[in-house]
This record gives sequence, C-alpha cells and structure tokens, in this order.
Amino acid sequence: MHFNFKNEFGYVKIEYIIGVFFFIRLIGITNAPLEIAHNWRQVTGLMVARNFFEIDSTLWFPRVDETNGVSGIIGMELPLLNYIHYLTSLIFDYQHWYGRLINLMISSVGIYFFYKVVKARLNEKTSYYASIFLLGSIWFIYSRKMMPDTFSMSLGFVGLYYAWKYLNKGKLNNYILFFLFISLAFLSKISAVMCITGIPFLINDFQLNKSRIHVILGLCASLLITYLWYFIWNPHLAETYGSWYNSGTSILNGISELSRNLHETFKRFYFGSFHSFIAFSVLVFSIGFCFFKKQYKLLLFLLSACVLFGLYMAKSGAIFYIHGYYIIPIVPVFAILIGNFMATINNKYIALSIVVLFLFESIANQQHDLFTKDSEKYKLELEKITAKMIDKNDLVAINGNGNPQELYLSHRKGFVLNNEDLNNELKLRSIKSKGCKYLIVNKHNFKEKLRFTKIFKNEDYVIYEIED
Repeated sequence: MHFNFKNEFGYVKIEYIIGVFFFIRLIGITNAPLEIAHNWRQVTGLMVARNFFEIDSTLWFPRVDETNGVSGIIGMELPLLNYIHYLTSLIFDYQHWYGRLINLMISSVGIYFFYKVVKARLNEKTSYYASIFLLGSIWFIYSRKMMPDTFSMSLGFVGLYYAWKYLNKGKLNNYILFFLFISLAFLSKISAVMCITGIPFLINDFQLNKSRIHVILGLCASLLITYLWYFIWNPHLAETYGSWYNSGTSILNGISELSRNLHETFKRFYFGSFHSFIAFSVLVFSIGFCFFKKQYKLLLFLLSACVLFGLYMAKSGAIFYIHGYYIIPIVPVFAILIGNFMATINNKYIALSIVVLFLFESIANQQHDLFTKDSEKYKLELEKITAKMIDKNDLVAINGNGNPQELYLSHRKGFVLNNEDLNNELKLRSIKSKGCKYLIVNKHNFKEKLRFTKIFKNEDYVIYEIED
C-alpha cells in the first residue's frame, strides 16, 4: 500500500499537518482544568456536563454547581459540547477530560473543512497556508479546552462548506447539512455568527438566483432560532431560576469601555490572535498586498468581517480584552488574508522559513498551557477531602474570588465567595439562610481564623461548619 504524503505543489498534505497538530495537543489532554488561562470558563462547562450526567439530562435546562441556594439552572449558549460530553459519559462514565478531547476532535475536523472551503473558493495553496496559520494561532490552545469557541466556529466551517456545495451543485442533502451545522454553530456560541461573512465570500457576484435565495432564507431561519435561544429562552431561565445570564452590555457603553483601554484592546489583535508578532507582521503586509494588487473582493470580505466583529466587540465591552479568547471568531479571516499572500511567494524555502518561524514563536508562547503547574496540583485533593467531611447534598461556600474552579473540584454545590465576604456577617448570615452549611477556605488566599467550628485543616484548606 502506497501513501502519498505530498500535495500537488510538493508540500506535506494538510490532512497530515492537522494530524500532527492533533497529536501534539494530546499532550496533557487528561489534565484537570488547572491551567491559569480561563480555568473558570472550563469548569463552568464541566459543571453543566457533570450535572447532565448526575442530575437531569434535559438539554435546555443546563445547570452549574454555583447554585447560590437555588437550582443552579442558568442561561447560556446551547450546551451542545457539554451534552456530547454527557453522552460520552453514559458509555465510559464521567471524566472531565472528555470535553477537551471532543473539542479537539471537532476543531480538527473544522480546520479541514476550513481548508476545503478556502480551496473551493480561492485555490489550494492559499487554503494550505491559511489552514497552517489558523492551526498555529490562538486556536492551537483553545481547541483543546472545554470551551465552545473553536467548537462552534468549526461547526460553522462545516455549514459553510455545504452551503458552497448547495450553491454550486444544488441537492437537498447539501442544504439540510448547511442549515443544520450553521444553526448548531450559532447556537453553540453566538460569536460563531461571524460565519455569516463567509456566505458572500463563497460567491463571485451578488446576483440573486434560486439557490442563493434559499441560502439567505436558511441563514435568516438560523438567526431566528439563535435569537429565540439567546434573547427569549435564556432571559426566561435567568428570571425563573434566579441565576446569572451574561447578555453583554449596550453598544455605546461597550465602545466606551473599549476606548478606555485601547492598548489591551489592540493587543488582542497584534498579539492575542496568533500569539506571534511574526504572524501579525505578515498579516499587515498581506492587507497591504491586497491593496497593491487591487484584490477588492478580499478587502470587502475583510471589511464586512471587521464591521460585524466590531459590533461583537462593542456588545462585549471590557470583557473583550479581559478574556483573550474573544478574538477567536475573526482569526480565520486573518488566516485567509495571510494565506492569500503566502501563496504568491514562489520561493518555497522563503515561505517555509516564514511558516516555521511563526509556528516556533506561536507554540513557544502557548506551550505552557499543555502542562499543569505544580503549585496548582494541591487543588486536586479537594474532592477527597469533601467526600470524607461533607455530605453530598450539603451546600458549601468557598473563597474562589469569583472563580468556581474549586467548587467544581470539591464536587459540591453552593456559593463562591470573595475573601472579604468571610468577615462579612451579613453575607455569612445570607448564605446560611439559603442552606449553606460549610465554609471551605483556601489558606493560600485567606489566612485569618474564623469564629466557626473547625472540622478539618491541612496546609491548604480549612473547613468550618457554619453555626448561628
């Protein structure tokens, strides 16, 4: 059996490149969510998956462990990734790392469909370089986290591919797959609405015909379903069950928040998108190249993407620059621009040098996320401690300072407190009135003694029983 590892222009096929990146990101795939970057976002998703498994598997009633004395049911994106995690757990029992692996698998498939879409619309060389730059971008790390950002965009790439097939070849099955995957993409994370800009990218002109009208109608139906989930159902859950729901901020307030910290806002673009100054430099050069070559369709594609992404930024406000992963939806657009320029470099050794230097810098800046710091590993003992000291149904509070990570690791439900709350009698009386029985205090963050009865102590944690 003969395997052809090379494509038509003499490079290793993209399928093998995607495979290599897949195996690299298997390093530490079973690690608990202890990495510094957005462990809180991962444990929130893990809570939902575990609660599907342990409490209620109703897809439209996701719940977290930070119940604050109520049910824990929250408004959030459609928990599709979490539900696949739950379904996997039905077969193999629950393990936290399933979510990482599922996201990595779907995101790897998504890169391949991204490659197919760009190849179909432009050419193979452009799609090849674009896919490599996307693989090495911020997607390198976030596609192995229990988070729906690259997961949702990957579903969107599949949807765009079948939209292209329907636009060019018709067939009902292509249309159904387009509608299904694009809808699941939007529902899985509303930021995947950025895939809308991919529709005009797929066509050469803007004349309407039957198939294009069908695609537009399909997009409108998908957006309507997305609106109903995010702006009708989620507020209903928040109002009915009393839990938080992040609906963003007003456009004007968001612009104000972004303008007050322009450095961090721009940093998401010049560094956060690719974790590489080399890649950003190539991106700037690539945009200039489009102007020089009068590639106005690509520039219009970039402009439309930036307008839609600008609205997303404004709606997010300060959260955009606080959380690095908010840049993810526009990175594929940047990768296409880079791929378009890289494909024009005739000397493959120069092109290869740029790619290698980019990947070296980008992966070097992200590799730490594949490993767990020894200083964080003590948290893994928390579930063993609570299993001995606290009944499964008793509510607890822990000084996570806004981060529910240790609440998840304790495998208990209850409250997340700030350090100052531990000396706030009104706050403590409030959580007790809502059913909280125990305080778990992380001694690394709070060293004072409290007046309550101590039932456990080691070098990392103290557990108090809350008394009147």
